[in-house]
Amino acid sequence: MHKRHKLDYQSPIGVIEIEGTEEGIYSILFSEKEKLENVLVDDSPAVLQECFDQLDQYFKGTRHEFTIPFLFEGTDFQKTVWTALTKINYAQAGSYKDIAVSIGNEKAVRAVGSANGKNKLSIVVPCHRIIGSNGKLTGYAGGLWRKEWLLKHERGMKP
Repeated sequence: MHKRHKLDYQSPIGVIEIEGTEEGIYSILFSEKEKLENVLVDDSPAVLQECFDQLDQYFKGTRHEFTIPFLFEGTDFQKTVWTALTKINYAQAGSYKDIAVSIGNEKAVRAVGSANGKNKLSIVVPCHRIIGSNGKLTGYAGGLWRKEWLLKHERGMKP
């Protein structure tokens, strides 16, 4: 088991804590920290530095997809849902039902919602792109205001 490292990124909507090893990223989560605690240093694993750079490019509007290696920690069902989330394109949206249908389990809408809520790879695995089937915003672990900001950012609207 490789040592996990943490790195903080200051986004326009709060501190994001990145956690990973030399092999990949395990989590990218919004933090309620007031200031950065884990800063980028020369000996930070390359994959964390790359994640930091790709998040920076995303928030500057120059990156629309992520190429960093990430590692899911969850059940097989959760991993299937999270993989399906990565197929929702930048500036697009989907619903829990869309994901349930895409994984071949149309009746699993609530289970998809539960798995979506357990996603630890914010932005990279774009659970913020899931909206209600009525077009309204649904829950978001980082806060609905952040979800709204991210969706507006991706659609080129002023957040």
